[in-house]
Amino acid sequence: SLFRFLLLIAIGYVILYPLLYMISNSVRTGQSYYDPSITWITTKVTHTNFLYAIKAMNFGKAFLNTVFYELVAAVLQLASCAIVAYGFARFEFKEKKILLAILFLTILLPTQATMLPTYVSYSHLDLFGILGKVYEWTGTDLRPSILNTPLVFYLPAFLGVGLRSGIVTYIYIQFFKGLPHELEEAAWIDGCGPIKTFIRIAIPSSTVVIFTNLIFSVIWHWNDYFSAAMYLKDREHFTLAVQLGELSNSLELLRFTVKATSPETGSILMAGCLLYVLPVLIMYLCLQTKFVKSIDRVGITG
Repeated sequence: SLFRFLLLIAIGYVILYPLLYMISNSVRTGQSYYDPSITWITTKVTHTNFLYAIKAMNFGKAFLNTVFYELVAAVLQLASCAIVAYGFARFEFKEKKILLAILFLTILLPTQATMLPTYVSYSHLDLFGILGKVYEWTGTDLRPSILNTPLVFYLPAFLGVGLRSGIVTYIYIQFFKGLPHELEEAAWIDGCGPIKTFIRIAIPSSTVVIFTNLIFSVIWHWNDYFSAAMYLKDREHFTLAVQLGELSNSLELLRFTVKATSPETGSILMAGCLLYVLPVLIMYLCLQTKFVKSIDRVGITG
């Protein structure tokens, strides 16, 4: 018991150390930040670092952008991946093995590998090359650009190829394979087709896996810096992840009384990091019990 207690304390310290470090440094004044005699507890506490960070990050607008762009895309991804996974798990068709191989390739292939073709496709959106042919024949380019719009997040999420959709789909597949076939057979006897069976039987029985994927998807989209920085060019559309990455430059551009080269910059950066992780941390603390139970019941390791 003593060894177990010491092991848990050590693991907890490793996990909580970054958070405690951010909290300790975010409330320090400029003088105490570089004081070698202060390790954790400072003698002078200030909240101005948070005010500077909120203003530099345009926190309110960036928070709404993150919810409107990323979190809505996460919900769309949950729905589209559930439909795809149900088809893989409960139906047999000729191309199933090939499509499953492609699904696993989407998990293994990094986003950076498809960066350039995706950017070009979004800058000249074309369905099946139809508008491209019109451009070749008439010289009129009707291909719209969806860059700097929510569609760069909504479109791939709706089509089931959004941020880490392969992992979400795989988790759904593993769960749907374990659903009793008797439930579907009873629905078929009552006259339900595949769509009604999915909506009335599979979805109500899948609240556990939906909750698990929701947590994962929200965190992945919340931390999505690469896509947001690449496809959003207008500063007014930046998400919190991008604003945090640009925090040092924002301090210089806004010409605060505390400049970017002053000792307080480190404390402001820590305050910005704490503000960034706080919403997700609060969400996890509220839902941790259900999340652990859902992980255990879904059986992701299978």
